[in-house]
Amino acid sequence: MTAYRPSASDADVARIRSWHDAAYESMRSAGEEVVEYLGLEILVPQGVFGPTGTSDLLGAVVREEVRETDRVLDMGTGSGINAILAASRSTDVTAVDLNPAAVAAAAANAARNGVAERITFLESDVFAAVRGPFDLMIFDPPFRWFAPRDLLEASIADENYGAMTRFLREAGDHLAQGGRILMFFGTSGDLDHLYRRIDENGFAREIVASRDLVRQEMTVTYHTLRITRR
Repeated sequence: MTAYRPSASDADVARIRSWHDAAYESMRSAGEEVVEYLGLEILVPQGVFGPTGTSDLLGAVVREEVRETDRVLDMGTGSGINAILAASRSTDVTAVDLNPAAVAAAAANAARNGVAERITFLESDVFAAVRGPFDLMIFDPPFRWFAPRDLLEASIADENYGAMTRFLREAGDHLAQGGRILMFFGTSGDLDHLYRRIDENGFAREIVASRDLVRQEMTVTYHTLRITRR
C-alpha cells in the first residue's frame, strides 16, 4: 500500500500527533466507568472506546434517522452506543467491532438498556463477517492515520486510513436500494481525504450536523455526514 501522506502542515501534524498520544494514554490508563449518554446508561470497561464529548453529534442524528423498518449496521460499535440508539426504533440491528472486548461490552450495554434482543453482535474486520443488505449503516471511524499499537488504539487510529477506505469501497455491496450511511468525522483527521474516498466510490454526501471546538488555538470542526448513492 502506498504510504498515506497527510495534507495538513508539519506543525499541524505534530500537534495532532500530540493530541492523539495524550488521548491514547488517557484511554489506556482509564478504569471502568459508567456514563450517561443521550438517556442511556453505558458501562465502559478498561480497554474499550466510550462516548466522547462530541459523540452526541452523531448519536442525535442516529436517533432521528432510524426508521422502524430499517435493517441497521453499526460499524465499529465500541461500547455500543449507536447500535443501542438505533435499536430504540429498529428491531434488526447488527453491531460489529474488531475488538472482542468491545463486542462483549456493547452486548452487555444493550442488555443494560433493554434492547439486547434487537441487536446481533459480531467480531468483524470491516465487512468480513457481515451480510447485507442494510438500509442504514452507521460508522464513527478513527480520525487518525497512525499505526495503532493495540486494539484499543485501533478505535482512534487507522493506519493510512486502510479500514475507512475498505468500508467505502465495499459499502455499496452491502447497502440496500435507497440506503443511507451516517458517518462522523472531524478536521483533526483528514476530511479532504475522506471526501475524495466518498466521491470516488460513487456516493453523494451532505452535512447534517456540525460543531466547532477550539483547542490550542486550532479550530476543529466535527461533522455528521449523510452519504447516499449518487
